[in-house]
Amino acid sequence: MAVEQLITQHIDTWTSALKTRSTAGRGSNGKIDLYGIKKLRELILELAVRGKLVPQDLNDEPASELLKRIAAEKAELVKQGKIKKQKSLPEISEEEEPFELPEGWEWVRFGDISEIERGGSPRPIKDYITTEENGLSWIKIGDTDIGGKYISSADEKIKPSGLHKTRMVYPGDFLLTNSMSFGRPYITLIEGCIHDGWLRISPPSLLDKDFLYQLLSSPFIIKAFKEKASGAVVLNLNADKVRETFILIPPFSEQQRIVAKVNELMSLCDQLEQQSLASLDAHSQLVETLLTTLTDSQNAEEVAENWARISQHFDTLFTTEASIEALKQTILQLAVMGKLVPQDPNDEPASELLKRIEQEKAQLVKEGKIKKQKPLPPVIDEEKPFVLPQGWEWCRLGHCIHLISGQHLKPNEYTENIIEGAIPYITGPAEFGDLNPTYSKFTIEKRAVAEPKDILVTCKGAGLGKLNVANVEIAISRQLMAIRTVRANCDYFKLLLSSMYDYFQAKGVGIAIPGISREDVIEPVISLPPLNEQERIVSRVNALFGTCDHLKSRLKSAQQTQLHLADAFTDAALN
Repeated sequence: MAVEQLITQHIDTWTSALKTRSTAGRGSNGKIDLYGIKKLRELILELAVRGKLVPQDLNDEPASELLKRIAAEKAELVKQGKIKKQKSLPEISEEEEPFELPEGWEWVRFGDISEIERGGSPRPIKDYITTEENGLSWIKIGDTDIGGKYISSADEKIKPSGLHKTRMVYPGDFLLTNSMSFGRPYITLIEGCIHDGWLRISPPSLLDKDFLYQLLSSPFIIKAFKEKASGAVVLNLNADKVRETFILIPPFSEQQRIVAKVNELMSLCDQLEQQSLASLDAHSQLVETLLTTLTDSQNAEEVAENWARISQHFDTLFTTEASIEALKQTILQLAVMGKLVPQDPNDEPASELLKRIEQEKAQLVKEGKIKKQKPLPPVIDEEKPFVLPQGWEWCRLGHCIHLISGQHLKPNEYTENIIEGAIPYITGPAEFGDLNPTYSKFTIEKRAVAEPKDILVTCKGAGLGKLNVANVEIAISRQLMAIRTVRANCDYFKLLLSSMYDYFQAKGVGIAIPGISREDVIEPVISLPPLNEQERIVSRVNALFGTCDHLKSRLKSAQQTQLHLADAFTDAALN
């Protein structure tokens, strides 16, 4: 099958095979990996270097003759003292050849046709950095563009006195990253010096540079480099390993035909990518608009009408993880705005619930079970983001909860063994598990203890704002706080806190180790429904989240099918 047919006949597979790198927020496609189009690009390069992209022409001068001329050119450069004579590399036996080449192509070791050397750095480098006119361009990884092909400028220069400790490169040289963004090729358009994070490849003038760039970018060479560099904690290529690598050389005329064909097909991939991203953006905006109609609804009855209209098109609307996550966030927003379930005028109003909460907290203080907290400021009108339904009240989170700050335990204060009288000790969200916290440490120290149904919130470090609920007595570290509701429904408050995730994240921004304080937890203004309505809201949210989870499960299954199809088409094209 011609590669154009492979692309056009299966265009839906290439464009719909998507991977989600991580859950994205409403209206964001930045986390979506266009896996199918990425595989298609790799396939085009792999077909190119296997001689399957363009037909061979028997009138082309074979690569064996080209290699003779390259050898003669190299010998002349050695004679002129421009390059050093290198040790001979072992010949490639037929048994070593990775696959059969087309007529007129040749296998060769990379070092037999190119000069390959590692960069170097004068140290300490800060002593050599200069702004003087006679400085030499100091080419770093940061001077490259993501996905770019050329290096056209360098931000820094070094003094000429550092030249003996580094290596010069010239326009037309290839630079290959030998660590970090491992094995990535670039063509330099400037003269300069390189540090030891680069390999310089000076290819023969008789080789098409664009073909060599495509070859070095192909899955075949990337795999070969990875195999050469394997065994190290950090993948690292040295010059000898690259010299030993097998590469394939087509006739020169075919190199040029391959380059033209690859460029043509990559342009088609660019168009598919732009169309896919435009389609994802349009879909995201549509979802955003429709979800906004829900949050803009005046009451639960209007929400129900709009929901009924949207639910008829769930299969076409919620087709990405980002859109399903946006739906869940909208459900939470509706819940805390009092628009998810209808109000019942027979419910005792939240104002009465607040009075009982205050009385119970006073009793707990009197009994010495909790400390008396400072009075919280009253909620002013400017802090109220929307109008509440009848029976609801604005208050501060601290009015309804008792907050327990975690305490650090020393290594000698906990153990990995269960001992009599010990309770679990957890240090952060890594131990939250999918449903309940997981336990690997135990302690008899009970300085900061969460009780069953307490809501655990991450207050420091990674996962800031992440939640779970204690199912047994748990000692908590200072990375966590425990929120204990007083007379209110703890499940409703978990939903409420889930809707505050972005708030917690924002509070932690700009600090070396992001963290939130007690004040960040107790001072936010919240909407408090009557107790009976809290229970109805929890029941409704659980049902709707079940629908979302079902959508997500179906989506993952469909995505896996598309990914498998993309892989299958790739394998079939190469065999």
